[in-house]
Amino acid sequence: MTGALDGFVAEERTYDGATRTVWRTGDGPAVIVMSEVPGITPRVADFGRAVAGAGCTAVMPHLFGTDGREPSGTAIAGTLAETCISREFTLLARERSSPVTRWLTLLARYEHERCGGPGVGAVGMCMTGGFALAMMIDDAVVAPVLSQPSLPLPLGASRRRDLGISRGDLERVRERVAGGTCVLGLRFTGDRASPAERFDRLRAELGDGFIAVELDSSPGNPYGHRRGAHSVLTEDLDDRPGTPTRQALDTVLDFLRERLGVG
Repeated sequence: MTGALDGFVAEERTYDGATRTVWRTGDGPAVIVMSEVPGITPRVADFGRAVAGAGCTAVMPHLFGTDGREPSGTAIAGTLAETCISREFTLLARERSSPVTRWLTLLARYEHERCGGPGVGAVGMCMTGGFALAMMIDDAVVAPVLSQPSLPLPLGASRRRDLGISRGDLERVRERVAGGTCVLGLRFTGDRASPAERFDRLRAELGDGFIAVELDSSPGNPYGHRRGAHSVLTEDLDDRPGTPTRQALDTVLDFLRERLGVG
């Protein structure tokens, strides 16, 4: 194990017969941090530390890949192969919630009981980006964040608009939003993996309950965002004060603090 996860404590959690390692750090209300492909990289762990620094308990479950490993083409290819054969991730089917979200919802419920507060936050990224939406079926999830949600893979017009959850789960999400729960979403404008049509659908379904943060990555943009920019909170984060990605990170942390009642 590298130093990427220094400061985190590893635990084993079992739900529905599946046991996973969960990395935890910090104190206060819990935030479930779901990693992007290829896994819990050093920059995903850094985001977890930022969540802990905001006064929350960062809870990072192992979902795929090798924990603490730097991202690489080989690591990404290996993780994609792993998820393609896994029945826990719905990559292409429309209007379906990934089965792993059931496990994550049970983890969120446990962490709410353990850490207290009005509920828990849930931050998904890339392949897990839409998982926070599916987890809203449980009242424990009060601060859902969708960073570059990429499932189902946006192959064809219907999948670009699909939210990666079942019709029943979407109806429950609408009820939660009508009751005052807000959903925060982030993406780069040029990100083909997380297309604009998906955010348009979220606006149509959730109205003012959906808060969209879209960062300009068009050719020649004034911020230097690369054409293929994708990972708002991690690999493409420019952490210098005043940059759009730093402002996006601060927006996420402020959203979590406000929704979780952290002073």
